[in-house]
Amino acid sequence: MTDTRDSFDIHLRWGDMDAFRHINNVQVARLFEQARIDSFQRWFGVDRRKIHLLVARQEIEYCAVLHYSTEPVTIHSSISAIGGASLEFACDLVDPTGTVCALSETTLVTIDREGSAVAIPDGVRAVLEQHRGAPTPFRRRRSGSADAGR
Repeated sequence: MTDTRDSFDIHLRWGDMDAFRHINNVQVARLFEQARIDSFQRWFGVDRRKIHLLVARQEIEYCAVLHYSTEPVTIHSSISAIGGASLEFACDLVDPTGTVCALSETTLVTIDREGSAVAIPDGVRAVLEQHRGAPTPFRRRRSGSADAGR
């Protein structure tokens, strides 16, 4: 499969750090949000405003500590799945040393102005297909793990 991921360099802010001197998990979610915005802007241009999306689910796996740096982080993005009214937006966040610090997959649903789910328009689907990539390689929890019964 051809690598169809887009790459975005995003600068961290000093205020993104928490008391433990690493980038806070909420700020990591915001970095992934910025990558979604930048991706759709790059892919659709001004037509982006005609596409109404709702975040239905987001999963983030933190793989390594992300420390503050004046060098930008890189986020790679692609579309990992396309359904009738939803799509999966996949990302990985790489620090300036090349370490993958976090993985994300976000389920987005296309909606109308009233907020009801609608089928992805054919033109939008065609553009999304051009950016189709592999599913996010999350580590999966075992069903018998210590967290399972909580």
